[in-house]
Amino acid sequence: MKFNIVLSILLLLVATTANAQNKYVVKAELAYASENYSEASKLCAQAYTKLSRKGKAAKKQKAEMAFKTAESFRQIEFFRDANEWYDRSILLEYYNKNPEVYLSNADMLQMMAEYDKSVKNYDLYLSLVPGDERAVVGKQSCKLNKEFVAEKTRHTVENASKLNKKQFDMAPMFGDKKKTKLYFSSSREGGITRDKDPRSGESYMDLWVSDFDKKGNETEPYLVKGEGINTIDNEGTVCFDSRYKKMFFTRCPNMKKQNLGCDIWVSTAKGKKEWNEPTKLVLKTHDSISVGHPCTADGKYLIFASDMPGGFGGRDLWYTTYNKKTDSWATPKNMGPEINTKGNELFPSFALNGDLLYSSDGLQGMGGLDMFRAKKVGDNSWENPTNIGAPRNSIYNDFAIVEKTEKTGYFTSERKNVNGEYIPDLYSYELPANIFDLKVIISELGNSAMKVEDAKVIVTSSTGETWEGYTDASGSVFWDKNPSNGGRYVNEETGYTIQISKEGYHEDKNGSTFSTEGLNYDQNFIIDMALLPKKPIRLPEVRYPLSKWDLLVDETINSPDSLLFVYSLLEEYPGMVLQLNSHTDARGSNAANQKLSENRAKACYRYLVQEKGVDPRRIVPVGKGESTARTVWKKGDTYLVAKPINMEGIEEIVLTEKYINKYRRSNTKLFKQLHQFNRRTDAEVISMDFDAATAPPADPKLMEYVKYP
Repeated sequence: MKFNIVLSILLLLVATTANAQNKYVVKAELAYASENYSEASKLCAQAYTKLSRKGKAAKKQKAEMAFKTAESFRQIEFFRDANEWYDRSILLEYYNKNPEVYLSNADMLQMMAEYDKSVKNYDLYLSLVPGDERAVVGKQSCKLNKEFVAEKTRHTVENASKLNKKQFDMAPMFGDKKKTKLYFSSSREGGITRDKDPRSGESYMDLWVSDFDKKGNETEPYLVKGEGINTIDNEGTVCFDSRYKKMFFTRCPNMKKQNLGCDIWVSTAKGKKEWNEPTKLVLKTHDSISVGHPCTADGKYLIFASDMPGGFGGRDLWYTTYNKKTDSWATPKNMGPEINTKGNELFPSFALNGDLLYSSDGLQGMGGLDMFRAKKVGDNSWENPTNIGAPRNSIYNDFAIVEKTEKTGYFTSERKNVNGEYIPDLYSYELPANIFDLKVIISELGNSAMKVEDAKVIVTSSTGETWEGYTDASGSVFWDKNPSNGGRYVNEETGYTIQISKEGYHEDKNGSTFSTEGLNYDQNFIIDMALLPKKPIRLPEVRYPLSKWDLLVDETINSPDSLLFVYSLLEEYPGMVLQLNSHTDARGSNAANQKLSENRAKACYRYLVQEKGVDPRRIVPVGKGESTARTVWKKGDTYLVAKPINMEGIEEIVLTEKYINKYRRSNTKLFKQLHQFNRRTDAEVISMDFDAATAPPADPKLMEYVKYP
């Protein structure tokens, strides 16, 4: 990877096994062992062509050169070239020596969006190294890529063309409290040296900075000022303490025939525009180990990336703390499996809220390095890294993200840039203002299928703005864009109250509320509301044993639970007074049925008052006997107790005794069912102005059953 080249956070590879008699192999192995991958890609390929296939030893050496050619191309981001050379090494059965040839090739294919081939190579690797987490995650990432694209966030991403050149530009970081200075690393012309880095084939990286003008636009970048800051080596990945008085950055030396890892250096501010000569932090035990990508908030707790021993694989995130008394940094500690994987974890930074941002290729992602966000759960503790998703992540390497505000920032990506090249470039991102719309749906209370047309809906915002509309045939009214001001009706960080009304319905004094405060995502607000019609309310079915008034509870019904609808209704409408009407079927004498219905109404009354604590003055139990036959609706052979919205092909039936008796002998099951429909309890509103302070006391006789029969 190019960032690995530039910053050299690399795994050490086995020393040369070349045949000393072959000068091409010797030169290739030396370049490869020195991690000079740009040069090694050419020399290893040349050595491959010079080797014969005759004999087992020659074949093995040829496979070795093919693999190292592929590895060199992989390190300098030439994925297709790497893939071709991995294929050659596989044909030469290099997997017998190193099964990871399948794993690396699968990674390349994934970054080329050839997911089927990638999965096949992951499977071949897993057949040789069962259960390797890297391959398992790789397979999952191939399968999840479409989901990431389909569920992409609303962020807009743009190439920061004013900052980028045709060379490498990467790892942005703000260098002052007001965020008017953006530091980054670049191999552009105008740096300290014109020499080429043999790792990348590009110029060495230097630290640059761009100032933002009064309009917030980036200005032409210039080299960071200060003695010893930029050198003939690679400098990159900078961070600052909270006072912006200390600057930490990575430096990666390159010396011929030496395998030197990167180090972290620190400099103190020299005024407002320059930095003092830096000093190196002592963090590692061997020169070949790399430490880099520093991240700090206070200048005392430092997170960084390293390949030092004791990690989980690849490069991990580690941390160290500063001791002011001894002026030294503590022995680094690994950040643990909650953050690190068998893959690579790199480029940490802090979000504005203290969350940890970093990149990984060891977690499920879209390909290559993806950016993740781990939630802060305490002092210097983070957990649950979550992929930040497309479009900020892509199938290519995406890393080094820094927030400017909660909705804007910068990061680095190797996706195809404006010049059609796949090199590290700086990108800006922005989360546009959240888009909200509102849909109000009104139905009759107790019958959600019955929508209310032409109901008046008035919406009032917490800022005092008001608008209104009327429901259509589906009972709904919708608002999104506001033609009066070009904006939207529903805006961010605002509360809203909805009032509804219609003639023939009781006034809804409570209304409904919703708010966009604290929301950081688009929202389609769908508010279901109900109007209470000025007619009897159909309650959920309440049943009783034959000729009794006990609330029936058996395997078919729980009558007390059915009465919870009444309880909820009274809770929702504090001013409501209900009359509960109980009915019987037509069998038996009128006098007996009248008494039975009265007792059944009182059974409901007693339950609500004694068991649920309802004020007895808000319920009036009334027995209707068999006097009021129920109306139902017949569709084909089916009887419906709720009036359908679409009445086509529907017959309205009044369940008189005469009608029901038609089925006494021809259909006894239906005969019993229709009688059951008439045995019911419904309700009607007799007042919406109940006042506990002025209402007269309830009649105590309502708690007493009448003598039956």
